[in-house]
Amino acid sequence: MLDEQAMFSMPVALDRRMIDQFVGLIGAARWSDRMRSIEHRGAAGPRAGKAILQRYAVECALERLRRGVRAPTAAERRIELLVAEAVALASRLSASGLARWREELGTSLDGDNTLVPAFHKLRSATVQRKRGFDVRFAGLEDGASFDLLLRRDGTEAELACDVISAETGRSMHRETWFRLADRIDADLQTWLASHPGRYLLKMTLPAGLRAADGKECGLARLHGRIRQLLADSRRADHDEALVLRLDPLLLAGAQADDLGMLSGLRREFGPEAQLAVVAGDSGVFVLAARAGQENAVATAIRRRMADIAPRRLTGTRPGILAMFVEDTDRAEWRGLRDRLELEGETRQFLANPEARSVVAVSCTSRIELFGLAEPDAAPDGELRFRNPAHPAARSSALAPAVISSV
Repeated sequence: MLDEQAMFSMPVALDRRMIDQFVGLIGAARWSDRMRSIEHRGAAGPRAGKAILQRYAVECALERLRRGVRAPTAAERRIELLVAEAVALASRLSASGLARWREELGTSLDGDNTLVPAFHKLRSATVQRKRGFDVRFAGLEDGASFDLLLRRDGTEAELACDVISAETGRSMHRETWFRLADRIDADLQTWLASHPGRYLLKMTLPAGLRAADGKECGLARLHGRIRQLLADSRRADHDEALVLRLDPLLLAGAQADDLGMLSGLRREFGPEAQLAVVAGDSGVFVLAARAGQENAVATAIRRRMADIAPRRLTGTRPGILAMFVEDTDRAEWRGLRDRLELEGETRQFLANPEARSVVAVSCTSRIELFGLAEPDAAPDGELRFRNPAHPAARSSALAPAVISSV
């Protein structure tokens, strides 16, 4: 049996007609409108714009494939394979199933939505099929609350796919932080022109910095406090909502370049800090921000599972939750695994009454979706945890989908 890495590394000929067929499922005009919107939002600022483009990496990859602007990367090849699955699925669905599939893909282009949930579902189906399961898209064909019905050796299981943003468990939301850093960039450049040197501005926000603070009034207040600190040539400012401290930035010789600088600051402030570097002809200004509490990404995932399991799974068959953790980078994803945070919270969930219909939980991210290699990616393409208390936990028919991977 092919493992997941092997099945996605098989050569495939680039066929832009297939990409056009996928776009046709959504509607060419709607797709064009979406790409213009992404391009417009990506021009918001150097940091916030880059974050926006990363969020819509699947859509941007598809557009590059459609235009054929260059040879596809390995990650784009994987996206192309999932596009082929999406088109093939459309050809197999009934009229009602196809209508639901078109609606789901179309909704993926609305607001802040992305194609990631649809591609997570496609990848989950492909992986289970390669493990020897017959896969029915029951959510599309039958309007079921779960997404996939798995069948192997006469045994069935329900699989519900879900996407949760790591931002849900963060006190410092990254996109809001990037918007703040972009907003004050010009002020810091002006400061460096008048005060050549290297500086470090440490910010502590006890309540964190969340998306709601990203509204103009919230960012304007933070921006104003920083500008006033600089204008008054003070080293510190603090109240119950914000602590600011301005110090010289002391770096060893090996840390003088940008990469060494960020690595050193990351070690000093920890993985949860948000960092930004403003470099000018006269020096460097580093921003480092932390919240008053630690991130709780794994805890947020556990709460999400407890919320959706009773609603998405019927309880008449063994159930599997396939959780996709969005908006996380390589370092954070590895940390969640290496520190056993995901394992601890998932096993806590499996011990609770809300998990009585769940035989296993899997966790993946964009790292696995795009086919990046270990150690950044989880072994076997996903983290998987079996519920030993479930009656079907030792079913040989379900074993490829439920046996714990750690």
